[in-house]
Amino acid sequence: MKKLLFVLTAAAVMAHGAAMRADVIEQVLVKVNGDIITKTELEQRQVAALRQRLNGQNVDPDMLKTDEQLKKALAEITPHVLVNAIDELLLVQHGKELNLHLSDDQFKQVVNNIRKEQKLEKDEDFTRALAAENMTMDDLRKQLERQMIIEQVQRQEVGSKLTITEEEARQYYAAHPDEFTEPMAITLREILIEVPSAAGGAGVNVAADDEAQKKIADVRARALRAEDFAKLAAEVSASSSKANGGLIGPFSRDDMSPTLQAMIDKMKPGEITQAIRTPRGYQIFKLESVKPAAVQPFDSVRDLIAEKVAGARTQTEMRKFLARLRTQAIIEWKNEELKKVYEKQIAAESIGQ
Repeated sequence: MKKLLFVLTAAAVMAHGAAMRADVIEQVLVKVNGDIITKTELEQRQVAALRQRLNGQNVDPDMLKTDEQLKKALAEITPHVLVNAIDELLLVQHGKELNLHLSDDQFKQVVNNIRKEQKLEKDEDFTRALAAENMTMDDLRKQLERQMIIEQVQRQEVGSKLTITEEEARQYYAAHPDEFTEPMAITLREILIEVPSAAGGAGVNVAADDEAQKKIADVRARALRAEDFAKLAAEVSASSSKANGGLIGPFSRDDMSPTLQAMIDKMKPGEITQAIRTPRGYQIFKLESVKPAAVQPFDSVRDLIAEKVAGARTQTEMRKFLARLRTQAIIEWKNEELKKVYEKQIAAESIGQ
């Protein structure tokens, strides 16, 4: 059974916590404007964060085998998890004050999209997939509504402040030329003369190597006598590029081997390299063209600039908005250690802004 989207995995985490709260008296860690975050919810968020770290950073699961390793990992992720949990709750509360909610039609459309993307067209397949995540349709709806409200609040409270003026765009363009510079593009033609391996595949066939070396020298001499390089490539090259007259590229200078870089740096378009020994055999290259690095015109990257500036500004404005919500909130801690962790993380984020 294919897994649902990551959003459903996150929803399953929350739903699992809700199911546990229905069966036991839950330990409340903090109240935020009257709404609670429980020990179970925090633990489930920690599990989700650890899973994301393992997947996203290619961390070896064996690194979390011992209690000491797990404690260290939890100590690293918990401050962010705790701040994010409270921030999300504040955003949802603000959204509800704005009467934001997920309509029946919106929920139906989102579910239909998920089913199509995950190839779960049949009702029974979708139901089994939800069950595999310990979820019900009601759990899914609550989580999707939570996400929708958070996104809507961000758009309403932050999106309106993201208009980029022409002057701002030009200032960013002037201050970050490297971001809009197209690198040097080099186009080559190649001819490869292969050297067969020795019998049994061990080592090099010396006679075959000598023969290939003589052949590439002869081909290079013909090219230097003004024979068409593309036709020569089509005639004798063992590379797949022979079908295109040996044409390869364009590509960046950094994509070439140091040996080839050194040769190309001294050449002009139309010139041909000395023969180079490669794992497959002997190659020669003709420098077809060099397109120098160039800054793209402002008008051609105007939309990209707007995205870059808006992205940076979104983070800044969102931090300001969340700071305001935190200041206005009534946060009642039931766990002093977590309170210290939270306040330390908030202070660290404020310094880093």
